[in-house]
Amino acid sequence: MGITLEEFDRLSFDMILMSPPCQPFTRLQKLPKYILLENVKGFEASSTRDLLIQTIENCGFQYQEFLLSPTSLGIPNSRLRYFLIAKLQSEPLPFQAPGQVLMQFPKIESVHPQKYTMDVENKIQEKNIEPNISFDSSTQGSGKDAILFKLETAEEIHRKNQQDSDLSVKMLKDFLEDDTDMDQYLLPPKSLLRYALLLDIVQPTCRRSVCFTKGYGSYIEGTGSVLQTAEDVQIENIYKSLTKLSQEEQITKLLMLKLRYFTPKEIANLLGFPPEFGFPEKITMKQRYRLLGNSLNVHVVAKLIKILCE
Repeated sequence: MGITLEEFDRLSFDMILMSPPCQPFTRLQKLPKYILLENVKGFEASSTRDLLIQTIENCGFQYQEFLLSPTSLGIPNSRLRYFLIAKLQSEPLPFQAPGQVLMQFPKIESVHPQKYTMDVENKIQEKNIEPNISFDSSTQGSGKDAILFKLETAEEIHRKNQQDSDLSVKMLKDFLEDDTDMDQYLLPPKSLLRYALLLDIVQPTCRRSVCFTKGYGSYIEGTGSVLQTAEDVQIENIYKSLTKLSQEEQITKLLMLKLRYFTPKEIANLLGFPPEFGFPEKITMKQRYRLLGNSLNVHVVAKLIKILCE
């Protein structure tokens, strides 16, 4: 049973977690002590964000904005999100950088927060932060604009190879299931044929994966990485001259990679859900992926709450 807006306004909160669009917190009769807000990258350039900042400043909050991804905590999944933390107090936050968006978690003792910032005035032009583009481990081709055997440039491949070389980030294999029937997660031949050049393919030893969205499992393009389980097969050998083959030959080649979707449990692991987390049996596979795609990374939010409450 729900409550009315009037009843909600009479409640008292120490902290409010927000993901706009939502009801403005200023409707409350008593302001919360803390606010944590999350949204997609791009929110920092919106008129809604400007109105939010104006409102919390008028209410007496000290605040800081961030653009953060789980990779900064050693988790091999890019999920860049806008965050704002605010505290009802007169003194600035120790790491506060007015008018700037921090790109890393702050170190409270740091006296140079601008080292990790981007200028909010230039945020619209900022386009190169963890792009969700396809890639694999091949380094064929040369030159900045060389087009390789997939829809990637040498520059993109180099950036992704750097991610795989970052030893501060765990390997994907640390988040994978090993006691589940994976046949149900294999990509069907029709999908392999249609999206072969767009797939973001990773292996268990990779230290990266792109953001999983609510369309994962139902759609392929731009919804998340797929896992190559045949680790002894060289992907460049599969894709070499692939477009020159017949459709039947292409499917035969692509099936050798044994590409599959990440399971809902594996995505939950990457998002920081506890090991005992699970879905009720009545929740369909599509619903599970949808819920996870709309979720937050638990570790990122937990660290921000800890920073806010210290």
